[in-house]
Amino acid sequence: MASLKELRARIGSIKSTRKITSAMKMVAAAKLRRAQASAEAARPYAAAMRRMLGELAGATKGEEGGPLLLSGTGRDQVHLLVPLTSDRGLCGGFNANVHRLTELTIRRLQSEGKTVKLLPVGRRAINYFAREYSDLIIDKVMGFSGKEVPFSVASDLGDKINALLEAGEIDVCTLVYNQFRNAMTQVPACQQLVPLVMDEAQGHAATPADADAAQYEFEPDEAALLAMLLPKNLQVQIYASLLETAAGENGARMTAMDNATRNAGRSIDSLSKVYNRTRQTNITNELIEIISGAQAV
Repeated sequence: MASLKELRARIGSIKSTRKITSAMKMVAAAKLRRAQASAEAARPYAAAMRRMLGELAGATKGEEGGPLLLSGTGRDQVHLLVPLTSDRGLCGGFNANVHRLTELTIRRLQSEGKTVKLLPVGRRAINYFAREYSDLIIDKVMGFSGKEVPFSVASDLGDKINALLEAGEIDVCTLVYNQFRNAMTQVPACQQLVPLVMDEAQGHAATPADADAAQYEFEPDEAALLAMLLPKNLQVQIYASLLETAAGENGARMTAMDNATRNAGRSIDSLSKVYNRTRQTNITNELIEIISGAQAV
């Protein structure tokens, strides 16, 4: 049985830990409000970009020599996976879920005879895949540690992906990240960026036979608009995913720190009971010794 001194030291240590986890929970909650607002504000813009490109792609459907970002290289052999994680830990299974989904995707693609390359984003992804799949990493991008997610991170990452595509080093590019649902739920998901994937309705070109379909006149022409918008769309989709990652990280950290604070409280209560019982036992033993000594005299 532990001594009273050891129990006091253990209780004091857990109380200090509880103060830290409680403070981290409040900081994460404050950051979550801003990050969630940014992520939700970016969703309509990213969806509008996809709809606009869907109309343009539908108008140019069937034409040869389309942009690589839209139609790809025509091959499906070399896949680039871009896992998005945070720079810091203490956020439960947030980063581990991305690692797990990325590994499953790697194994699936390799079992199909595909070549897989990795471009991890965030310190946690870089450290993990450098240990497990160092031979697949072709580049890496550090995440962001500030309060806001800079668009320059998405812009630079989009330029890297576009350069790899134009150089013929990749055929398909897929993001792996956590979709933010709420503070307690972040769903790992894959989003293909290259070639651009659109819904059937988005890629359908309007024809006169469609009575309710909207008719558009593009100026400049569709090809020129696609050349301008596709690189921007790539950056926007990456930026929206980064915002989702930032919101999910803060939500996961707030939940993890809340659980840690509750667990620390339960441990303190349990150890306090043990401490009180041990103290009472010591007092009782001392009284017995005093009474026994007095009776012997």
